[in-house]
Amino acid sequence: MPAKKLSSKLDLCQSNSECLLVFAAPLIEFAMKKKVLFICVHNSARSQMAAAILNKRCGEFFEAQSAGLEPGTLNPLAVEVLREMDIDISKNKTQAVFDVFKSGELFAYVITVCDESEAKACPIFPGVTTRLHWSFPDPSKFSGSLEEKLEQTRNVRDQIEKQIRRFCAEVRSK
Repeated sequence: MPAKKLSSKLDLCQSNSECLLVFAAPLIEFAMKKKVLFICVHNSARSQMAAAILNKRCGEFFEAQSAGLEPGTLNPLAVEVLREMDIDISKNKTQAVFDVFKSGELFAYVITVCDESEAKACPIFPGVTTRLHWSFPDPSKFSGSLEEKLEQTRNVRDQIEKQIRRFCAEVRSK
């Protein structure tokens, strides 16, 4: 740090504890994981997959969880396609956005993962720093044989993973 910048920061300090805050706060912020909440309608597939993939791919920088407007039951297709990536969400529970809100937990990012046709029903989480929307199809609405539904869910999983990789790279580069 150049001497001029250092002396101007030191001028801000009235005590040792204030100096600690002036110099340590940026390091603490850098070192802390950013909290991310993924939201979809039922918290059964898309938001569960997104949170699990973010925690696996970029867990050193982010701590992700998921919630839904009307929590349902965990989608077995989502469980299966994540198992193929060595990610186990089989013991996850669905949770309501309202319960997360009541907890008072703060998030750096809240990302809705509803598809465009559900955008009006997709919940908005109040009081966050950055809100993002990533549109993905809902696996609970897929039709066809089990194998066809699994293939469609794999496609959603792969789209989510691609978006997560972009997000991680983008946020880490800031």
